[in-house]
Amino acid sequence: MQPLDDYVFDVLMRDLVGHDRKPASYLVYLWLAAEQRRREDAVQISYQDLAENIGISKSAAQAAAGWLVKRKLLAVSKESVTAAPKYAVLTPWRNAIAGTRSQAPGKSKPSDSKSQSRERE
Repeated sequence: MQPLDDYVFDVLMRDLVGHDRKPASYLVYLWLAAEQRRREDAVQISYQDLAENIGISKSAAQAAAGWLVKRKLLAVSKESVTAAPKYAVLTPWRNAIAGTRSQAPGKSKPSDSKSQSRERE
């Protein structure tokens, strides 16, 4: 099994726990990321089971999952209204890194006309 990205520990922990003041969200993200790696697929689990696996209340698990969806760190789907949610852990920082690497060498991002005129001076 691959280890989690350094970003999860170096940046995301500080962001969710310190800045957002949502430590349960960080625990939910960690648990779902590990479980998704084990299963090699998205994780379908009820809020109650998620809460019991992590050691938090059901309402805290539900709020944490909602926050992670809002932050675009989780994608959620349901087969029906009453079905347990199915979570896919997202890693948007990988997309951001890949986007900067995929840019062709020698090409820069378009800049505004003010900065272009300053460069000419």
